[in-house]
Amino acid sequence: MPGTRSVSVAKTLSGLIAALALLLVGCDRGSNPEDTINLEVYQKWKLQPGTQIAGRTILAGLGDISIALDGKPVYAPFDGRAQKDQRACLIFSSPDVPAYLFRLCGLTDLRLGEHRQGETIGSGSMVHIATLRKQPDGTWAIVEPSKPTIEKFLTKS
Repeated sequence: MPGTRSVSVAKTLSGLIAALALLLVGCDRGSNPEDTINLEVYQKWKLQPGTQIAGRTILAGLGDISIALDGKPVYAPFDGRAQKDQRACLIFSSPDVPAYLFRLCGLTDLRLGEHRQGETIGSGSMVHIATLRKQPDGTWAIVEPSKPTIEKFLTKS
């Protein structure tokens, strides 16, 4: 069918441009030192978000759930705080679930700082979500996320 190939090429090119924009757009809206957290993960996998391979940045790894957002926002699932970690992923914490942190990688337009449940904390073409549970030694282990919590990130409540 005439034009089908050019539409397919245009869609591919559009996807590549979106991925490039994700890499080029800074995800830090402010420079408040309290917006950055040094997160030590218990598991010591070599390939983690932020690792570079052939000039490309890994956005997700073992334990991450990847979700297509198509530019839609991600919301605070509880009252809490959004910070960024050493790999520029958003880390969400809440006194409602003190033993857990949520790592969201791949977002653009991060909104760091304190948030009320349902407020936008970022957006993007995709998000990679990991749930971390605090260990007795103070490190964090990646655990299976709950579907209801992931739904809270994706729907404004």
